[in-house]
Amino acid sequence: WHMAHSRILHFFCLNMFTNSDEAVINKKLPKELLLRIFSFLDVVTLCRCAQVSRSWNVLALDGSNWQRIDLFDFQRDIEGRVVENISKRCGGFLRKLSLRGCLGVGDSDFLAELLSEVLSKSFKPLIGCPLLEQLNISWCDQVTKDGIQALVRSCPGLKGLFLKGCTQLEDEALKHIGAHCPELVTLNLQTCSQITDEGLITICRGCHRLQSLCVSGCANITDAILHALGQNCPRLRILEVARCSQLTDVGFTTLARNCHELEKMDLEECVQITDGTLIQLSIHCPRLQVLSLSHCELITDDGIRHLGSGPCAHDRLEVIELDNCPLITDASLEHLKSCHSLDRIELYDCQQITRAGIKRLRTHLPNIKVHAYFAPVTPPPSVGGSRQRFCRCCVLL
Repeated sequence: WHMAHSRILHFFCLNMFTNSDEAVINKKLPKELLLRIFSFLDVVTLCRCAQVSRSWNVLALDGSNWQRIDLFDFQRDIEGRVVENISKRCGGFLRKLSLRGCLGVGDSDFLAELLSEVLSKSFKPLIGCPLLEQLNISWCDQVTKDGIQALVRSCPGLKGLFLKGCTQLEDEALKHIGAHCPELVTLNLQTCSQITDEGLITICRGCHRLQSLCVSGCANITDAILHALGQNCPRLRILEVARCSQLTDVGFTTLARNCHELEKMDLEECVQITDGTLIQLSIHCPRLQVLSLSHCELITDDGIRHLGSGPCAHDRLEVIELDNCPLITDASLEHLKSCHSLDRIELYDCQQITRAGIKRLRTHLPNIKVHAYFAPVTPPPSVGGSRQRFCRCCVLL
């Protein structure tokens, strides 16, 4: 559809446009239909159309065409004035805005431009984006709690907030989110390394509709956040807590017993968890589809056995990642052969997994993608009187 409408506009530009605003296309098609065509165009095409004539400038820059804006491809060029123009042009229509990677955007831009038109240096705002539902400001590392406070107070309908790599954010910012975003469904705080349980518990208590939470790389969090999720967010479907090494079986037990809709879990480098976590997931989480256990070095074949016999195994489980799980053997592959939906398994550096075990798994799951690595066989030592192949230092090493 997008390509078709672009070709239509290109045809009209080449064949039917004159220097006069009374061109054929403007006479033949009503404004409502033209706006509908323009609504399928991307940012670049809209900007080009805005340069054709005065009437097309009005059509192309109509706020209704700017409900979803992704500026990632222009991240090096985005400054405060650009955000200001966007707010003035389409603040009343804007629903989704991605400023991911726009390092030039900071708190002043949020306070003064995105959310309002500046009245004075005291930043007294007029609400500029009341319909905004999704905002991606990942890697905008100049944003602090002040910018977040202004954002959430002006956009109470936020459903998706992506703050990955916003490394200045602390618990105070999360408290503002928890207090003002009751509709929040998706929150990404990956590598926001300063946040702790205190801020995240506020999120859980204020955002009961939360379905997806990513706090990978937030090493300060503990089981307290898992308890808070279990008690407050029963709709949770996606949880990413990679490299959160303080989480234990105790927290995941509470989570599993209360969040039965879990579909995807990234537990990579949650080094304290054991088979106990897998037992609870196998019993209480029948919808589980994707599970990463890479670098969870205490996981054994027994945990995989419970997972493989649980309700998620036969029709749901699609991906399981077991990289660097040294206690996993071919027995685990036997336990997974009844997982008919299993599409991919990761086994890098699982040194007790053999080619024969993988071959047997494939007899039951012929289409499965197995990613594994087998170290080259150590060459045999030289025999007889042949010349030594290595120097003395290499032999010692």
